[in-house]
Amino acid sequence: MTTNKIETYDATLRDGMQGEGMSLTAAEKVRVVRKLDELGVDVIEAGFPASNPKELELFELLAQEELQHAQIAAFGMTRRRDVAAQDDPALQILAECFAPVCTIVGKTWRLHLEKVVRVSAEENLELIRDSVAFLVGAGKRVIYDAEHFFDGYRDDPEYSVACLRAAAVAGAERVVLCDTNGSSLPQQIADATRAVREQLGVEVAVGIHCHNDLEVGVANSLAAVAEGATQVQGTMNGIGERTGNANLVTLIANLELRLGHDLIGPERMAKLTETAHFVDELLNKNPDPAAAWVGRSAFAHKGGLHVAGVRADATTFEHSEPSLVGNERELLVSELAGKHTVLEKAAAAGLTLDDAAASRVIERVKELEHRGFQYEAADGSFELLLRQEAGEYQPLFRLESWRVIVEQRADGKVETEATIKVWLDGERYVTTAEGNGPVNALDAALRAAIVQVHPHLASVELVNFKVRILDEAHGTDAVTRVFIDASDGTAVWGSTGVHENVIAASWQALVDSLEFVEQRRPARAPASAPEAKTT
Repeated sequence: MTTNKIETYDATLRDGMQGEGMSLTAAEKVRVVRKLDELGVDVIEAGFPASNPKELELFELLAQEELQHAQIAAFGMTRRRDVAAQDDPALQILAECFAPVCTIVGKTWRLHLEKVVRVSAEENLELIRDSVAFLVGAGKRVIYDAEHFFDGYRDDPEYSVACLRAAAVAGAERVVLCDTNGSSLPQQIADATRAVREQLGVEVAVGIHCHNDLEVGVANSLAAVAEGATQVQGTMNGIGERTGNANLVTLIANLELRLGHDLIGPERMAKLTETAHFVDELLNKNPDPAAAWVGRSAFAHKGGLHVAGVRADATTFEHSEPSLVGNERELLVSELAGKHTVLEKAAAAGLTLDDAAASRVIERVKELEHRGFQYEAADGSFELLLRQEAGEYQPLFRLESWRVIVEQRADGKVETEATIKVWLDGERYVTTAEGNGPVNALDAALRAAIVQVHPHLASVELVNFKVRILDEAHGTDAVTRVFIDASDGTAVWGSTGVHENVIAASWQALVDSLEFVEQRRPARAPASAPEAKTT
């Protein structure tokens, strides 16, 4: 049995934080809650308020928030075996906290009863019944998370279902089938979920909570929904312990846009990419470019035939319209690209190129990529190529020379100093700056000169720097490719440089990153005789 309405349950702030390297302050978690609320998530699991001072602080902060849609869930476990539910300190905290929803995790697999908690099967059922009943009596919406349900079901289906029944009889509004070890495959999930629905009846609501150890967390969740689960649990971008949880971002898009279920609606769906990237950035993670639906490359087209097809009718090479999830179509520039890609890129930059000019750009790209350049992630450098072909390129300055000195002293301290000599507006500038490395020193020296004429460039910051060695068999004399990402606080663009000398390659990318900004400003009169720019 299926229903059109699927409840979304986000576990990023609790389960997601168990992933390696994942950590947020209490204030940062509040920011995530606000974003998820704006997205239209139904239930946000904030964590276990009894676990540590940070979680207690979080719940104190959340108690002051006025959410527009989401409800906060507090997470906890069934009572301790030696105390009554009303006397269990952790359950008391759940009952007294402001959160309207309490999610209780309990044992369902006989192996855990024998090896971990060392209680009898019947006593475990009492723990479940007592804990759920106590919180229901305190006025809470109670969700029962059946830990290791699918492992337990394969081992002893009768007992694992009995655990669910105990929670439902005690008043739990929903029982959630958890693939805690991520050990199940879609057909196993489907078979077990169907059996639960048949044995518990339609009056007991079922949810699904999957981990991604076999890389089928999303597929498993979809299989459960197909068999009647009406709540999906997951984390933003699939973060979590080991290989992560089911990706709630992908689940939301798949269920609503591909399967027609009711989750967050079209207006909020358009915020999906923004929200996914927000969480990654807050966690100091680079958003995965290959992420389904929301990745930078999710709707990227590289081959010439693909680009031509998309221009004729996007559905020829796209499963959905990118804007539905707030993403954008990307036409990648490479030696495989056709003239349509070039024309699209030129139009987006406000440039006019004819077919002949587009063909020349393609040939230029092929030549440069043969030398080691790559423009897929260097949109700034590629736009400069377009501007050169369109006759709308003006160099930012005329270079006379640059020099970098790196000195390591006997005490181990390393100092780097860069000197540049450039011409701007007919004036010669010589500037020297120190930095924590050659590129940083060059950047500082160049900025010291050019901001005297172009002060707006002071706001541009380098936000990423990557080096790749080409032709590794050549060892230390191999060609080096550098990528730089720069930002003005609003947009981010990429630039690239290639040279046998890594500092020279870095200089090329650095100059491109600044020239890209200047070329987009209103037309300015040439300050000095420009030299032809070579890449």
